[in-house]
Amino acid sequence: MKSLARFCVRHRWYVLFAWLALFIVINVISQSVGSAYSNAFSLPGTNSTHAEALLTKGFTGQSGDADQIVFQTTGGSVSSQAATIQAMLQKVEKLPEVGAVTSPFCTGTFAKSETLPNGVCLGSVQVSKDGTIAYAVVHFSKTANHLTNPQIKAVMTKASTIRSASLNVQFGGNAFGQLNSTKGSPYEAFGLIATAIVLVLAFGSFFAMLLPLGVALFALGIALAGGILLSHVLAIAQFAPILGSLIGLGVGIDYALFIVTRSRQELKRGASIEDAVTTALNTSGRAVLFAGSTVCIALLGMLVLGLSFLNGVAISASLTVLITMLASVSLLPSLLAFQKGRVLSRKERRSLDQNGPGPVVVSGPWQRWSQYVSRHPRVLTVAALAIIITFVVPFFSLHLGSSDQGSDPANATTRQAYDLLAKGFGPGFNGPLTIVGAISNSNDKTAMQNLDASLKGKPGVAAVQPLITNPSGSVGIINVIPTTSPQDAKTAALISTIRTKYIPAATTTSHTAIYVGGITAIFVDFAAVLTSKLPLFVGVIVLLGCLLLMVAFRSVLVPMVAAVMNLLAVGASFGLVVAVFQWGWGSALLGAGTGPVESFLPIIMIAILFGLSMDYQVFLVSRMHEEWLNTNDNEEAIIRGQANTGRVISAAALVMICVFMSFAIGGQRVIAEFGIGLGGAVLIDAFVIRTVLVPALMHFIGKANWWMPHWLDRLVLHVAVEATE
Repeated sequence: MKSLARFCVRHRWYVLFAWLALFIVINVISQSVGSAYSNAFSLPGTNSTHAEALLTKGFTGQSGDADQIVFQTTGGSVSSQAATIQAMLQKVEKLPEVGAVTSPFCTGTFAKSETLPNGVCLGSVQVSKDGTIAYAVVHFSKTANHLTNPQIKAVMTKASTIRSASLNVQFGGNAFGQLNSTKGSPYEAFGLIATAIVLVLAFGSFFAMLLPLGVALFALGIALAGGILLSHVLAIAQFAPILGSLIGLGVGIDYALFIVTRSRQELKRGASIEDAVTTALNTSGRAVLFAGSTVCIALLGMLVLGLSFLNGVAISASLTVLITMLASVSLLPSLLAFQKGRVLSRKERRSLDQNGPGPVVVSGPWQRWSQYVSRHPRVLTVAALAIIITFVVPFFSLHLGSSDQGSDPANATTRQAYDLLAKGFGPGFNGPLTIVGAISNSNDKTAMQNLDASLKGKPGVAAVQPLITNPSGSVGIINVIPTTSPQDAKTAALISTIRTKYIPAATTTSHTAIYVGGITAIFVDFAAVLTSKLPLFVGVIVLLGCLLLMVAFRSVLVPMVAAVMNLLAVGASFGLVVAVFQWGWGSALLGAGTGPVESFLPIIMIAILFGLSMDYQVFLVSRMHEEWLNTNDNEEAIIRGQANTGRVISAAALVMICVFMSFAIGGQRVIAEFGIGLGGAVLIDAFVIRTVLVPALMHFIGKANWWMPHWLDRLVLHVAVEATE
């Protein structure tokens, strides 16, 4: 690290030009090729996947998304506008990637000839009982994630031409929902301003503030461009760039902050700028590399789950962390060399000129607090645990699923369409279940007809539409409307009951292959698959985290304590997410409705939180370990370590909280969940766990903190995280 630091200082112009060239080249290439982000995911072997495969095979033109164009009249019956609506639907049917359009009126059902579902007119169920609300179904030839925005926009533009004072036209479904998805947070700039204020207060220098913020933004620009290129190779979710921005800004600013802080300390001791940067990189820089590596390992732990949807997110997020980490240990030292003494405040430079250099003696609030913790470890441990448990309690009400468009902002067309359909046809109408069966003989068809009849009037079933078969008669469809909304737990229970009870009863003799599909069933299966893999994932990253800390600190108990602390932080963060997004405590302020927590959120959040928690553990304990090597006094090492890192860890935590919370307001619901969960976790982790609980426990444990059996010490790789200076 010393050689790298001296090279970056002495050849700072070359380093700066190299990074600028990389930034320009990768952004030019990414802008020229464009992005290919997609929410595509596969769930091999699940019930809904079998249903989708059958549907694709039997109904080629209707195997994609089925979205709704919803009509509402402000005066009179919607049938009075039938001619206008019919003429518009005929035009929509001719648009690219539209496989079929089912009109709400029996006077005309439009569909391309090869995909016409037996000429069946569904108009009788597509107009509300009071006659004021109706809907047409647009059957796209592809699923929403494979449609381009212009293809979807063309349908919306054509249908909107008939909107008038007497006819309201709104659009619902996954495809139309893609057009309304927020690309970022409108309050991100406020988060950056708050971050700048925190850094100015921490450093007392405008130039010192610019370094962490500038390096993080610069590295993020490269990482996001790299993610665009990567999206052409991997299936990367559409929310990945926003998630990458959230993570990149948080860790990028923090990593630079730790290195700048150590450089400032060395300058105050009278070191030259080259020696100060060298020492900073050889100590805090090592910790940054180790901490960044742990974040990447935690994120890449998602690869063990074998789900393509998460693989792309894991790799793109790891790329962001990797680039910010490399920028912190190469670009930042060169910029420090340009700034020279200006990273110190004017008052600090004046004191250095007048009084000369001297040892940096830690004093003030953090020194007094670290001594207070050393005197009251038991009481503070109990108090910290009580606070954490309070946040953890809501976690036990966690309901995983997928929030529907009823959680969209009130002014969104998807939310208005959702509310109109719920008003006219019941809440379950927004999440119909598609029961798909393979028909090879008359017995199979009879079984499908018997199932259709048996489902009518069953608990949780609002309506059952007649059996429809494809032109060859090889695949049959039964559309079932639940009484509850798609995100309701009762809808998931109904899906399970149909699969395990009603279908087996109807196929006792025929053994017909019948599956329950549709977007609601897909998300239910997705949640089930992820939940089943969660214990393996947590086990892998906990084990890897413990091994890394064991290598770093030559200790058995420090990694074990860290693992328990990380699990507590995860539980508290999920409790906060449940309270806000399920129970609705303050969700209205965020512009997000209540509903289940996204099924993939626990996996991604656990990976990020374990990485971030490990960051604070590494920065805190590495300084304690350095003092332990110097003094061989456990009490003194913990006091000095906490006193030296308390200010910078709290500043780093405030930075992350500002960044995360800015993403929580006014953006996508899933990003808001990440923002609240991660922001709350950092708050608890930095100001309760690392400031109170970890030091208190280490005081209580004593010298056993640094114990490792000799046989294990010989086996474990020796790596110095923070070189002793």
